Amino acid sequence: MTSLLLGAHPGHTAGDGRPADVAGVVTWFGAMQAQDAASVAWSLGVRLPGLTAAGVQAALEDRQALRTWPMRGTVHLVPPRDARWMLEVMGSHALARAGARRAYLGLDDEVADRAVEVLGAALAGGGRLTRAQCLAVLAEAGISTAGQRGYHLLWYASQRGVTCIAPNVGSEQTFALLDEWAPDPHRPEREEALATIALRYFRSHGPTTRQDFAGWTGLPAADAKRAIAAAGDGLATVTVGGVDMHLDPALLDGALGRHQPHDAALGRHQAHAALGRRGRPEVLALPGFDEYLLGFKDRSLMVATEHKQAIIPGGNGVFQPTIVRDGRVIATWKRSPAKRRTVVEVRPLVRIGGPHRAPVQDALESYARFTGWPLQVRWP
Repeated sequence: MTSLLLGAHPGHTAGDGRPADVAGVVTWFGAMQAQDAASVAWSLGVRLPGLTAAGVQAALEDRQALRTWPMRGTVHLVPPRDARWMLEVMGSHALARAGARRAYLGLDDEVADRAVEVLGAALAGGGRLTRAQCLAVLAEAGISTAGQRGYHLLWYASQRGVTCIAPNVGSEQTFALLDEWAPDPHRPEREEALATIALRYFRSHGPTTRQDFAGWTGLPAADAKRAIAAAGDGLATVTVGGVDMHLDPALLDGALGRHQPHDAALGRHQAHAALGRRGRPEVLALPGFDEYLLGFKDRSLMVATEHKQAIIPGGNGVFQPTIVRDGRVIATWKRSPAKRRTVVEVRPLVRIGGPHRAPVQDALESYARFTGWPLQVRWP
């Protein structure tokens, strides 16, 4: 089972087996949270040195990955061939709960289904419409998109597997037909699909728990347990503070093999930050919605308790961009509007003085090269 699921994937790899392009990174993760297009673009850039924002856009136009709502009702970047089974296995749980939301919005099932038909017809034949154009098409068909109705209907059409989010045109989100954007879908049996998402989640997020896996995927507890069992020896288990955690067995021979098994933060750091680099980088500048901090109920391995408020102000789910050193968050950062410059304000959470600022500067220089504009860093 393990060789069947991991032996081949649509992305290219480097000589040492690391993902070497957008398709490879997205497949390695399984899915990358992507409601913020700029954030997920840098999530790719930080793992693919030399890639630029324009390069990400080109890769998405080349259909190396696409955005849809595969789980938890949240936009993710996923491998195109896997989008349909992800919607069926995981997205179906969010879809099943959508009736209450439609009732709140004053929408009934008949109107929602008609909206899907209208959008499908408008996009047929290779069509691609911006979000505003999609809403206009619905309005012309007599379907109200007032308030949150429009967003819900766009979500519903993608959740049903009819549409998907295509790359932006400028700053505008666009939609296309999933069947046309990903015409050769993978169709695994349910057991293989569950094993696949378990293997991808734990190799990219582990070591972590079955509960975190269930929370990340939106799967019921029974399905999460079944998925881990289906992954078989593709996953290893370690005990951290009396709690079982699962991970890629390769980490036991690598990062964790040289340290105590409970050093889960190092394992996660290796799994996320070192992807696409030689050796373990000391400092990284990560975007706000990076998978390094997402997908966990307990983030104490990466974030000090007293710093949580700075990273997720108000606990509202909006993550600030972070500076990570040796797997621990030491600062947040923010890009300020500026013409022809990448102006970044650093907000330290621990003391960063003297020579310790240089690695932070280097990490932000990588981001500036990604944007294509010279860097200006502002320290407090």
